[in-house]
Amino acid sequence: MHPLYRLLEHLIGASRRARGSRAWLLFVSVAAALPAFAAPAPVDGAAAPVQVPLWPGPAPGSQGLSLAQRIVERSADPALPDRYADGIAAPSLTVYRPAHPDGRALLVVPGGGYQRVVLDKEGTALVPAFAEAGGLTLFVLQYRLPGEGHRDARDVPLADTQRAMRLIRRRAAEWGVDAGSVGVMGFSAGGHVAASLATRHREQVYAPVDAADGLDARPAYVLLVYPVIDMGAHAHPGSRQELLGDAPDAASVRAYSLQNRVDAATPPVFLLHAQDDDVVPVENSLLFEAALREAGIGHETHLYAHGGHGFGVRAARGTLALWPQLALAWIHEQAPPGPARMKD
Repeated sequence: MHPLYRLLEHLIGASRRARGSRAWLLFVSVAAALPAFAAPAPVDGAAAPVQVPLWPGPAPGSQGLSLAQRIVERSADPALPDRYADGIAAPSLTVYRPAHPDGRALLVVPGGGYQRVVLDKEGTALVPAFAEAGGLTLFVLQYRLPGEGHRDARDVPLADTQRAMRLIRRRAAEWGVDAGSVGVMGFSAGGHVAASLATRHREQVYAPVDAADGLDARPAYVLLVYPVIDMGAHAHPGSRQELLGDAPDAASVRAYSLQNRVDAATPPVFLLHAQDDDVVPVENSLLFEAALREAGIGHETHLYAHGGHGFGVRAARGTLALWPQLALAWIHEQAPPGPARMKD
């Protein structure tokens, strides 16, 4: 943690007892002076995060499109940033390498209802559990959004995710990861993107631009956390509208309802959902689980009575708070540390 944030924590403790006091005013002044940090400070031995462009030039389908990318902070607590991005014409990966990487990697696809990409709650907040403690190298994806004027808009999130998987594998040696042990984890609408990669990894949704595009886009394993899956009766209305428009035809609804796309080439899946989710109904995970069972795909499903939507790692309580350990144990089964394991 940034040392000034430690000072802020001390001030918060004092000022909560007396809002409007001098301590509170000092807290506000220091907070306003701090920069907006993109990620937690790396622990000793960990590499500083690096942002990498996905495409060597304009992204396919976005040529000539003028978009002003925004990063919007929604949190008043500098120790708990909650930023989102939109206006994304130049998608990217942010690479978080742990101090003791074990050779495995996870492509992280945050949610945001296909209206924005949440950067912290379902991105940087994962670093302590999955990178620092779990040893995975994380690649957090900022992907293009379908409602921002791109051509072939329904498939630009999938194009970016296919490209991200291929780029990670192309540069695996540089990042010290095993190209065969790269999985994907998606949250909410990002779960729809990740499940699209799981079920549509063989589809050509963009013209190849370089040698990386000759590599396999199939993830080794998939984790879906309160995912958007269905575009029909159990759809999240906002995600469906952004992806398919106001009045999609029945063929489009079926094609983008990903329980209909599961086949024998779908990788193993870890599903996590709260049954009281009133934003993305739990039926989304149940429909996908039934399709996996029908296709004979290995999977693990974790349903919790309480948790709502968007809990990520920060807002998970009770036994739900243990989900990162369950996920890491499952990842270990799917992809044991490989030949690219780094020395401590």
